[in-house]
Amino acid sequence: MTTAAAGSPRTYQVRTYGCQMNVHDSERISGLLEDAGYVRAPEVGEQPDVVVFNTCAVRENADNRLYGNLGHLRPVKAKHPGMQIAVGGCLAQKDRGEIVRKAPWVDVVFGTHNIGSLPALLDRARHNAAAEVEILESLEVFPSTLPTRRESTYAGWVSISVGCNNTCTFCIVPSLRGREKDRRPGDVLSEVRALVDEGVLEVTLLGQNVNSYGVEFGDRYAFGKLLRACGDIDGLERVRFTSPHPKDFTDDVIEAMAETPNVCHSLHMPLQSGSDDVLRAMRRSYRSEKYLGIISKVRAAMPDAAITTDIIVGFPGETEADFARTLDVVREARFSSAFTFQYSKRPGTPAATMDGQLPKAVVQERYERLVACVEEITWAENRKLVGETVEVLVAVGEGRKDERTGRMSGRARDGRLVHFATGELAGQIRPGDIVHTAVTYAAPHHLNADGVPLAHRRTRAGDAAEAGRAPRTPGVLLGLPTIGAPAVPPAPTTGGCAVR
Repeated sequence: MTTAAAGSPRTYQVRTYGCQMNVHDSERISGLLEDAGYVRAPEVGEQPDVVVFNTCAVRENADNRLYGNLGHLRPVKAKHPGMQIAVGGCLAQKDRGEIVRKAPWVDVVFGTHNIGSLPALLDRARHNAAAEVEILESLEVFPSTLPTRRESTYAGWVSISVGCNNTCTFCIVPSLRGREKDRRPGDVLSEVRALVDEGVLEVTLLGQNVNSYGVEFGDRYAFGKLLRACGDIDGLERVRFTSPHPKDFTDDVIEAMAETPNVCHSLHMPLQSGSDDVLRAMRRSYRSEKYLGIISKVRAAMPDAAITTDIIVGFPGETEADFARTLDVVREARFSSAFTFQYSKRPGTPAATMDGQLPKAVVQERYERLVACVEEITWAENRKLVGETVEVLVAVGEGRKDERTGRMSGRARDGRLVHFATGELAGQIRPGDIVHTAVTYAAPHHLNADGVPLAHRRTRAGDAAEAGRAPRTPGVLLGLPTIGAPAVPPAPTTGGCAVR
């Protein structure tokens, strides 16, 4: 591979690890670089002039993965004079100058609070021929004021807050993302409208704890009001959000979900453990009874609601009885999906020094039992949908076997992944279009619809995908976004900061 020719715009590539917040931050990194004159590198055939790693620090293997990838790039950089490597995100905020010490061929290290500094840091490092490390302790500007190169024509992330005021003993995120900072509702809605004006059909409201939104401006019902306000935006067909915290979940949010037609009946609400003793040790200020009570209220208001969760196995001090209680809650909750994790010790968190750290073999065995339990339930819940008609927003990159099977894929309104046959509509259905189809088969993690689609609606998002356009929101969030170059969406991510 070669780098860009002399006189050509410098090219870049962003590699993203972690949660949805990181994926959205990478869209901002791309927007900043393109505003500064950089051009996205082709997928193959050309070595980027700048490679940016946007990192996660929630799990222990994040460190190994980063330094392994940096090691692989060292000989590549040696063969391409002028190439630069930048490391940002949560791991950069945590390790700071340690990254340059371990990998002295890195040119720039920046943290979670100063994404906007990246172009200047790259210029400075290139001019001074020395590494630039800049880590701020708190936000100077809200990240959504930065230009953003959107990765999808049909779905967009919209941050409503950053940071977290909780003190969960296993979580390193508050120390890396800082205290919660809320955007004003008008700013959020302006960004949503700008995306919809570009043809986006679905938005996901993002925050480390979305239902504590409003804490900064003193309105504990702000999140429910925000959901209802999204319902007044013409052309916005789907609204999702992630992630709420059970301790802050209020009945007005359930009412807003049930009464606002474009708010999807899907809820991702982390459980973490079904044992009250473990929840207490985790410093999670709710108990299993409250958690199950919220689920009962959601299902009473929305019987079709799909509820997903996060669960950690092997937290320090977890007994077999504690783990059995987690299985009991999983069976009672009837989740449609669950992200399951083995406890990962993170230096700097209270849990890292707790007594009762469990042997790997014990954690692994419990983890396997949990996965088996979850899959038994999700498969049973999915089988209930066989024969039902689902509305699918056609996506890019969701189905890894689509090319071989001739199917396309997308998400139903409840968030379930659907692989569907196109029949006589092959070649006419685009990412961003809407398809109605009947479920013919259910697996634990997806649905198949192998009959002829019952309906196909072409959309503005589909038009944009066909034309190779992607929305691009400017930092000022005024007027209509401009249109950037075509993009390949990142692979779906799980875990990371979403583990709330």
